[in-house]
Amino acid sequence: MDASTKVKKGAGGRKGGGPRKKAVTRSVRAGLQFPVGRIGRFLKKGRYAQRVGTGAPVYLAAVLEYLAAEVLELAGNAARDNKKNRISPRHLLLAVRNDVELGKLLAGVLELAGNAARDNKKNRISPRHLLLAVRNDVELGKLLAGVTIAYGGVLPNINPVLLPKRTESAASAPKSPSKAKKTPKKA
Repeated sequence: MDASTKVKKGAGGRKGGGPRKKAVTRSVRAGLQFPVGRIGRFLKKGRYAQRVGTGAPVYLAAVLEYLAAEVLELAGNAARDNKKNRISPRHLLLAVRNDVELGKLLAGVLELAGNAARDNKKNRISPRHLLLAVRNDVELGKLLAGVTIAYGGVLPNINPVLLPKRTESAASAPKSPSKAKKTPKKA
């Protein structure tokens, strides 16, 4: 073997060893913006089924992209109606409330968020109330376990072992005698 006939190495099993083609993602192949590979990974990691077909993450990504586009279009219309250039959480809420089908789809989430707002003596639903609603509901908590809700804050999570033990007499007795009984409001 002389020096003029050298074999190129590093072709990775390809013939000729020419320039490598750029990888094409499944999202690009499907014509989607949402990440098909990541959704497929979540489907596998979440153990929703023993096996996940190759078309399932593509279909789910397409459905999620459609829902996001629908909500954002309606929220953009609500923002434009209010003479704003930026979509706020209020515009998203208006979009969902004014659309019948989206209202039915997300009614449970908004109801739970409304309950959290009422429990905190507030009239408006804030991102914090959405966070409380999602984290306190078992099914929504599992569905949105890895999701970060913007401006939701953090949930205080104190291990029950660290809390002082409550006795039965302390649990049944009111903390202050002035708050033990309610007086009727004067009209």
